[in-house]
Amino acid sequence: MLAATLLASEKVQVTELPIEPLAYGGLTLVALLALLGVTYAFRSAGNRH
Repeated sequence: MLAATLLASEKVQVTELPIEPLAYGGLTLVALLALLGVTYAFRSAGNRH
């Protein structure tokens, strides 16, 4: 059983991230700021009618 586990673990491929980790944070920040802008644009939509 141990030998089978060791053989299986040797076949695992480690892949790199497609972009830098800080870029994920930057993209997330931009996306959340865009959502904040949409929310802010509709802030007084209920008072119109």
